[in-house]
Amino acid sequence: MKTLLEEALESWEDARNGVIDEADNIPANRFDFRPTPDVRSVAELLVHILEVPMMMTGELTRDDTNLRRYPWRKLIAHYAGDVLRLRTKRELIAALRRTLREGIKEFERAGEIHLLQQIERFDGQKGTRLAWFHHGIAHEMYHRGQLAVYARLMGVKPALTKMIEGGDQ
Repeated sequence: MKTLLEEALESWEDARNGVIDEADNIPANRFDFRPTPDVRSVAELLVHILEVPMMMTGELTRDDTNLRRYPWRKLIAHYAGDVLRLRTKRELIAALRRTLREGIKEFERAGEIHLLQQIERFDGQKGTRLAWFHHGIAHEMYHRGQLAVYARLMGVKPALTKMIEGGDQ
């Protein structure tokens, strides 16, 4: 029987691997694609998918979790580091894989009891670190869907659709 932490980590791996599959499915020369001028490009969306879980991992594994430690952009930048400068398909997919591995280790180190403790959320309400972790997983799934829409707009069949159909038929 899996623990709550093991189940959450498995869900995160599934979500992240889906993001990686969708990113890998988009041609490298299309990472500058954006559906309209006022939305993120593929590369910018992947940077965003990276930066939020890096902040989430950093804050939720601390003893003094404080999601209001800094204003939002500064909090993201505090944890994102060099990820904010990545733009190529190769760099971004490598970072998606690396940060997942590192994040899993950090959550395992922090432990399940730590994740079951209460914190103050961004909205000032109380909740467990584990609940916020699930929010982060949902965030990645939301943006995975965006990547699938981007692919369709480029005339590319999404990776999940290919998998369901049994390949690129």
